[in-house]
Amino acid sequence: MPDTDHPRDDIDLDSQRLVSNGADDLERAAEAALRPRTLTEFVGQPIVREQLKLVLDAAKGRGASPDHVLLSGPPGLGKTTLAMIIAAELGVSLRVTSGPAIQHAGDLAAVLSSLDEGEVLFIDEIHRLARPAEELLYVAMEDFRVDVVVGKGAGASAIPLSLPRFTAVGATTRAGLLPAPLRDRFGFTGHLDFYDATDLERVVHRSAHLLGVELSPQAAQEIATRSRGTPRIANRLLRRVRDWAQVKGTGVLDLSAAQAALTVYEVDALGLDRLDRAVLTALCTRFGGGPVGLSTLAVTVGEEPETVETVAEPFLVREGLMGRTPRGRIATPATWQHLGLTPPQDNTTLFP
Repeated sequence: MPDTDHPRDDIDLDSQRLVSNGADDLERAAEAALRPRTLTEFVGQPIVREQLKLVLDAAKGRGASPDHVLLSGPPGLGKTTLAMIIAAELGVSLRVTSGPAIQHAGDLAAVLSSLDEGEVLFIDEIHRLARPAEELLYVAMEDFRVDVVVGKGAGASAIPLSLPRFTAVGATTRAGLLPAPLRDRFGFTGHLDFYDATDLERVVHRSAHLLGVELSPQAAQEIATRSRGTPRIANRLLRRVRDWAQVKGTGVLDLSAAQAALTVYEVDALGLDRLDRAVLTALCTRFGGGPVGLSTLAVTVGEEPETVETVAEPFLVREGLMGRTPRGRIATPATWQHLGLTPPQDNTTLFP
């Protein structure tokens, strides 16, 4: 007789994958629903917003595609949202790809050749483009053509292929890694900075209205101050507070609900999460405040060095809770105070 256990297991596993994918899709849909659709709705970044509006209005007045746009800044500040807004303001389609997804010049050539006149091509993490694709993009952005290589070796020939005029929008979290020839081909460069608490409160209030939940001003302020200056995190925390109020509270997002929910999700008063506190605690209790190398610190907290460097470190350094020196990472006086620890008397770091 056939073994009926394995098919049943396969069905269960498939069902679990469907549930998991469905939950991920719902989370992405919830986040997408909170994105502003126009520059008027976009909160914060007043300088970039005004500059970008001038570029778009001038292009629309000429009836032409605007210059290529480069957006840089930390994750979660609105680079993808601005790319969507650019396409919406121009009334054209948005084609989305990313640097890691384009590993060969042929991949990029296929995307470029399928563009329609005036379309916006958004390349996320553009600094991670493979070199051959990067060199192809130079010509495409400047001359609106690509050279398709046919054949190999001595018999290979390049056939020029004209492209419709398009607008490339590049986004990067590490602008310093962009080669100068690529960076110079963007007609407008905008750098997005971390948000202040006032702008984040506006973001949270707008999102609460779209979610159809009642949010008190005190709760909005509490969420904003713990959001690390990042709208994406603010919206995420808002949804978690909403969940707590729905399950354990009255459904109203007041100050007590916000504080209780953020305690459950291990986000403290400064916005530090589990990883942040683990890094700071290890730095102080295991290594006496440092200095200690990044790899050693990462092994101690059970994370990859890249995760500590890109996820935790930027916020900790910006908040003055960690210092970076040639000898390694060190704790600051604010770190010991925040953790409620007493620094050793013989501490010889740069912050004695």
